[in-house]
Amino acid sequence: MATARRAAVSTIRPLITPEGVDLRIKLADAGTRAAAFLLDFVIIIVAAIVISIIALFGLAGLNGEGAQPLFIVWIILIFFLRNAYFIVFEAGRRAATPGKRMLSIRVASRSGAGLSVDQVIARNLMREIEIFLPLSIILGRSEMGLADTLSTIFGLVWALLFALFPLFNRDRMRIGDLLAGTWVVEAPKLALVEDLSQRQNARAFRFTQAQLDAYGIAELHKLEEVLRRDDYFALKAVAETIGRKIGMMIEPVDSRAFLTAYYGELRAQLERKLLLGTRKADKYQR
Repeated sequence: MATARRAAVSTIRPLITPEGVDLRIKLADAGTRAAAFLLDFVIIIVAAIVISIIALFGLAGLNGEGAQPLFIVWIILIFFLRNAYFIVFEAGRRAATPGKRMLSIRVASRSGAGLSVDQVIARNLMREIEIFLPLSIILGRSEMGLADTLSTIFGLVWALLFALFPLFNRDRMRIGDLLAGTWVVEAPKLALVEDLSQRQNARAFRFTQAQLDAYGIAELHKLEEVLRRDDYFALKAVAETIGRKIGMMIEPVDSRAFLTAYYGELRAQLERKLLLGTRKADKYQR
């Protein structure tokens, strides 16, 4: 448990915005980044297959003539596909490709400013040197001679060095991230917490002005914490304490309903008073 906590803390970094706000981001781990890339790679392969099928139909329509120009166009389209895919998606508002979105990660600028198009282009064009160039060396061999074997080994070592680079720096950066000044960070989907004042109660409770005046903002926050924790014994103890304070007898089975109703009424009253310029910080304020 302690080791996992230390590992989680070791990937947290300060990210100071131009306004001076520290966002405290968490870096994406190497496994998540690799999985996101594989998902994106599958999408690119599918798109490349579609383009290839269209090119084959075009070649058939030309009766075999103009095959070389069509092949050149196909190569250019595939090059732009694999680069434009990453650049267009990461330069967008979400700064993430579909693969990154599926795994809740995104690209961010290490300076804390907004991610610029120049940074996106720089980090993604480096992928050509990191991944696609060694792959083309491996796949471009014609036969299994000595030269082809050496080029294959060279391509594999090249790709492996770049692929393992994020494991040997504390910020989990690719070479492209290092040059472009970017991070890949976690961007979990956050759900809004339930509005406790909107809960429907099994029993209706009515409170007088004096009963609501017994507590202030500090107690309201504590009461919200207890309700969200939803511990039976804590709810019972707090309900009994508040009941004694405001002169109401509360049955244990009604603890949650009573506290929810009191929370909603107290919050509404404090909000009304705030509009009138009156605040009650806590129960000790007169």
